[in-house]
Amino acid sequence: MKKKYANLRLHQMDSTLGKLRDAHLPSPPSIGWVKAIRESLGMSASTLARKLGVTPHSIFKLEKAEASEKITLATLRKLANVLDCELQYTLVPRKPLEELLEDRAMSLALERLRPISHSMGLEDQAVEKSASKKQLQLLAKEILDGPRRNLW
Repeated sequence: MKKKYANLRLHQMDSTLGKLRDAHLPSPPSIGWVKAIRESLGMSASTLARKLGVTPHSIFKLEKAEASEKITLATLRKLANVLDCELQYTLVPRKPLEELLEDRAMSLALERLRPISHSMGLEDQAVEKSASKKQLQLLAKEILDGPRRNLW
């Protein structure tokens, strides 16, 4: 029963993330979103600093930290709120999660079968390519059907 719900969660997550993967979101500006939005609004660093309760120098440091990807999410969220923006944070897999799991299972199956195939080849007992491929697919399916934690 747990596997059924795990598969449902996987499909739901894939569906949600697929929409984001297809969205082609813009890359962050080289100066960072905070500075780009602040400047677009015509807001000075001093004004943003006053609203945030920090010094203007701190704003320059924070903007630099964001542009170099060294800012914390908590700090970025505070800056976003002061700029009347919403911080949206998402990890978007490069390909569907199901495909990632299938690739990992296939990789593990290959890893497990490689020494056996090598030994059999040395003993002149090599299996035909089609049979070897079928064996690989069956083992990958068996791995996928087991607990997901065993994939990693």
